[in-house]
Amino acid sequence: MHFCWISLIILSLNKVQAQFYGGNAYEAFSGQSIRLGLITDDATDRIRQTFEHSISVVNNELGVPLVGESEQVDYGNSIQAFSQLCRLMQSGVGAVFGPAARHTASHLLNACDSKDIPFIYPHLSWGSNPDGFNLHPSPEDIANALYDIVNQFEWSRFIFCYESAEYLNILDHLMTRYGTKGPVIKVMRYDLNLNGNYKSVLRRIRKSEDSRIVVVGSTGGVAELLRQAQQVGIMNEDYTYIIGNLNLHTFDLEEYKYSEANITGIRMFSPDQEEVRDLMEKLHQELGESEPVNSGSTFITMDMALTYDAVRVIAETTKHLPYQPQMLNCSERHDNVQPDGSTFRNYMRSLEIKEKTITGRIYFEGNKRKGFTFDVIELQTSGLVKVGTWEEGMDFEFQRAPKAVNFNDIDDGSLVNKTFVVLISVATMPYASLVESIDTLTGNNQYQGYGVDLIKELADKLGFNFTFRDGGNDYGSFNKSTNSTSGMLKEIVEGRADLAITDLTITSEREEVIDFSIPFMNLGIAILYVKPQKAPPALFSFMDPFSSEVWLYLGIAYLGVSLCFFIIGRLSPIEWDNPYPCIEEPEELENQFTINNSLWFTTGALLQQGSEIAPKALSTRTISAIWWFFTLIMVSSYTANLAAFLTIENPTSPINSVKDLADNKDDVQYGAKRTGSTRNFFSTSEEPIYIKMNEYLNAHPEMLMENNQQGVDKVKAGTKYAFLMESTSIEFNTVRECNLTKVGDPLDEKGYGIAMVKNWPYRDKFNKALLELQEQGVLARLKNKWWNEVGAGVCSAKSNNNGPSELGVDNLSGIYVVLIIGSIISMIISILCWCFFVYKKAKNFAVPFCDALAEEFKIVIRFSENERPLKSAQSIYSRSRNSSQSIESLKTDSEENMPVED
Repeated sequence: MHFCWISLIILSLNKVQAQFYGGNAYEAFSGQSIRLGLITDDATDRIRQTFEHSISVVNNELGVPLVGESEQVDYGNSIQAFSQLCRLMQSGVGAVFGPAARHTASHLLNACDSKDIPFIYPHLSWGSNPDGFNLHPSPEDIANALYDIVNQFEWSRFIFCYESAEYLNILDHLMTRYGTKGPVIKVMRYDLNLNGNYKSVLRRIRKSEDSRIVVVGSTGGVAELLRQAQQVGIMNEDYTYIIGNLNLHTFDLEEYKYSEANITGIRMFSPDQEEVRDLMEKLHQELGESEPVNSGSTFITMDMALTYDAVRVIAETTKHLPYQPQMLNCSERHDNVQPDGSTFRNYMRSLEIKEKTITGRIYFEGNKRKGFTFDVIELQTSGLVKVGTWEEGMDFEFQRAPKAVNFNDIDDGSLVNKTFVVLISVATMPYASLVESIDTLTGNNQYQGYGVDLIKELADKLGFNFTFRDGGNDYGSFNKSTNSTSGMLKEIVEGRADLAITDLTITSEREEVIDFSIPFMNLGIAILYVKPQKAPPALFSFMDPFSSEVWLYLGIAYLGVSLCFFIIGRLSPIEWDNPYPCIEEPEELENQFTINNSLWFTTGALLQQGSEIAPKALSTRTISAIWWFFTLIMVSSYTANLAAFLTIENPTSPINSVKDLADNKDDVQYGAKRTGSTRNFFSTSEEPIYIKMNEYLNAHPEMLMENNQQGVDKVKAGTKYAFLMESTSIEFNTVRECNLTKVGDPLDEKGYGIAMVKNWPYRDKFNKALLELQEQGVLARLKNKWWNEVGAGVCSAKSNNNGPSELGVDNLSGIYVVLIIGSIISMIISILCWCFFVYKKAKNFAVPFCDALAEEFKIVIRFSENERPLKSAQSIYSRSRNSSQSIESLKTDSEENMPVED
């Protein structure tokens, strides 16, 4: 039954071993041919055309020609492929070229192996299969090439993005090369849902700190990933891609050429090779294929190139080894195989071919192809350009050709003596404000602030001049429907200003009409609210030092230990005392550990007051010591924590997160600046909580302020109002307004940048200067100056101490364990002492131990009786021969001892 999935190729080998190395091996077979079979699932017919073209090329050199037979099957249809293979066997093919579907090719490979028929497959092999003939480079060699390229880029961390589990083999070899001292590698699978939608993973990449990505996967998968990467917004100058798929030259890369993203890959052949040009001409004639417009690209895939080269290897083998395939029947169950099929396959691997191939030099070490080279290619505006050659065992270095210079576009780019109009917002401290002076100031001297100082630092570094102008509170926005701008954006777009610096957020909407520098400050939207107020003391605040669980367990421990005292007291013989010390031989004994006394004893110890009850037995003293130690720890912990609770009051705030704010907890209202990025964040967000907040802001326009200062003033008024603004502005206000604080974490991440004209030629110089200022610590110094020095120091710096917290079970679990273990030990000691007492008494009165034990147990469990009679006619001790008194004498003595009535 296992042959139902296996298709057989019928091979015939001529057993002329004596002529293996001599002369022309085919002199005896002139006029014959060798048939080759192709089973293809390529719907474009390119593989079949390549197969036939390669046969026609090699037949010009062969005495015995090759004849090709092609069969088309549906992709992944193994049964159909098996049926076609049976037909090929009956026609007497000598080798089979398999389809692209891995599952189908695997079944055909097993079938060919059972008949000693060479089977050729062109795709990447994930295992070491000695039976198939594969010219594709191994995963290990691809990993070695990626390793050398990454090292040339000098990456300290990158993302390894793979399509499916089979590509982890490349990662495994890559990690083996790195050992324990390699870069940080974040591994991500981009086809998580197996539906071709990779955007969720790409968004995670966009939010991460890594912008260097190695991608491995199928040809269709990698091409789709690049397309979706552009849609997500990670196909720009900040990102570098290394593509581990050998078909990068077949991708449509036209839309990525001007994205400024670095896309580097590897290939095995150049489109300019003679064999490639001939094949492209053939496909153009037969199928009407047109040559790609991009330089360095071609539609010749690796499958086509390896099919072409495999025919070349078979042709070279037939020049040295006589081969006459025989016809076989795939339905036969007997072991009919090609006589020299495995010999022919092994001889194919023994050859070394250096010319007339598409993918370069061919020779094998074992089952793996070696000796080839990779072209390292890079996407540039002109197309794919070769920037290096990788060869195993050789040091790899990029060999980029110098870029051509267009002298018509030369601009020295100097900013020296150029003058720019810079917009500032005077009402927005600390970014800009008017200088307070008794003198009348004019020009740039009348302004001060963080933005003013930053422009001065840039001017000193780049040599330009500037003129500040107040741009007002409206930073501006872009209306796509009317294609109009407002505020500062309008001033820049219409050319009345060159730059704008304030708390101006970089947004995609604004970048449609203007450009920004790199962020000079990173921030996020946060909540400004009054500091938490001290809560009024509660009626039962004395219980705050312990959690409710601790109080509950303390009550259980109190009752449990009292019960232990009661039981152990009744078990311990020493605790049974003579109630009348003057009578030497009392009729009954009394136990001091009644249930009331047990509760009283534990209460006295718990309250550190003691009692008149004194334990005598070892067991009761043991549990007493344990209980005293327990109460010592508990009372000390309670006293220490109570003092903290009474002296420090925990402030409480009605809101602690954005969720509390969205729910209007405790009737707290909120608002934001009427225009700007903060308001735009809520109006464009797709998060349910932010949509809810946007609806609230739309319904309450009175909560929106014209500028940040109005919002700060409203919060200070203490009218249960919270203001949403940038975290840096909140930091500035909280060090000057002692009753204000920031609530929760930032809602988003963004940055402030210097606005400039779209495609401004000096943008790169500004960015470079900003980076230098950041590296030199100038940006940090300016922020510290305007946030923590100028106008600051009013509020004393206090740590965010939330006050004492109640002690929970985790804090006091140890002492409970000690109490439980001590109680168990005391109980064990009490039981052992009681048993020993019963044993001695039974031996003294010569009664059975079990009977004595039963009688003593009955006495112990009479919980309602606190006295124990010593003389009783019903006692087993009274019937003993060793008893000093008979039953009658006990009765007489009892009567004599009764008081006489007057």
